[in-house]
Amino acid sequence: MKIKSFMFVALATAALTACKGGGGMPNFGDNEYPVRTVSAQGAAMQTTYPATIKGIQDVEIHPKVSGFITKVCVKEGQSVAAGQLLFTIDAETYQAAVRQSQAAVNTARAQAQTAKMTYQNSQKLYKNNVIGQYELQSSQNTYASAQAQVSQAQAALTSAKEMLSFCFVKSPAAGVVGSLPFKVGALVSAASTLTTVSNISTMEVFFSMTEKDMLDMTKTTGSASAALASIPPVKLQLADGTIYDHPGKVVKMSGVIDAATGSVSMIAHFSNPEKLLKSGGSGSIVVPHDNSNAIVIPQECTLEVQNKIFVYILGKDNKVKYTEIKVDPQNDGKNYVVTDGLHVGDRYVTNGLAKLTDGLQIKPITPEEYQKKIADNEKLGAQQGSASGVIKSLSGK
Repeated sequence: MKIKSFMFVALATAALTACKGGGGMPNFGDNEYPVRTVSAQGAAMQTTYPATIKGIQDVEIHPKVSGFITKVCVKEGQSVAAGQLLFTIDAETYQAAVRQSQAAVNTARAQAQTAKMTYQNSQKLYKNNVIGQYELQSSQNTYASAQAQVSQAQAALTSAKEMLSFCFVKSPAAGVVGSLPFKVGALVSAASTLTTVSNISTMEVFFSMTEKDMLDMTKTTGSASAALASIPPVKLQLADGTIYDHPGKVVKMSGVIDAATGSVSMIAHFSNPEKLLKSGGSGSIVVPHDNSNAIVIPQECTLEVQNKIFVYILGKDNKVKYTEIKVDPQNDGKNYVVTDGLHVGDRYVTNGLAKLTDGLQIKPITPEEYQKKIADNEKLGAQQGSASGVIKSLSGK
């Protein structure tokens, strides 16, 4: 028993000696805080703009004649070629008009032929002094009038045939058929939109850039056309949050600023070989920016109060100053790109911000020293836990 008691006391003494350095907290001085110096570095930034997706050619299909639809020759989503038949409209009335016009042409031609024969006969009679100049001129005028009537009848026939052709509605361009609101038997007119054919081999993505962004680019490059050419390939973020596989190029820019929104309309082109993009869709244009002299700080080194961002800057007298900074609204969720409030060479506190107050004098240490102290403390805590387990085991016996 005496030996066991002695061992217990010895182990307890060793454990207490190990605990002398501190508890479970790092063995820091009361005013030791990790501090980092601001330096410039490269940063890949990006700006996103809401966008609307449309086919490079969206054509609304309207009938040129009124009538009942007798046949729908395509289905929604079907790919069609230019000139392919889409709808047929009841053509009975227009076919009758063609036949009537054809009959009028035949009549006019017969009358013209008769007038021609009469004129030729009058020429002979006039030559033999049987009739005078008046009779000859009258027959000539009658022939000329008959020829004009033939031309008029032929024009009416052409018009009737064209009206008949309008009963067969064809696609003016290659593309994909949209919705089909009218079925067989529906009465349609020129005001009716039968469907839309969208050429989606290339997509036009419409977005608006702020006036400030556009001015900054124009001042940097020297002209609007140069600014447009300087925009790097852009990405398209789809409605589900994924990035479209093919990059796009900004190709057009409006020359007028929208007074209501203060923005400039832009158009980017994206190839669409897999037909993944659909006309009428939505997404976001992602414009990348490379900044070789950016000031980047971790978000965990800042405090956010009422939508404002603050850091503790360390002065030459080692006193901290509670300072507001401005950051780029676009970030990766881990770091901020500082646009104002911090400069290269400034020092800022990286950890323990909740314990700081404006004007507090601290002892700066490096982040590496801070991490080493934390590691040492964790190791010490593990040793203390092991010793406590041994003591409990012996005391239980």
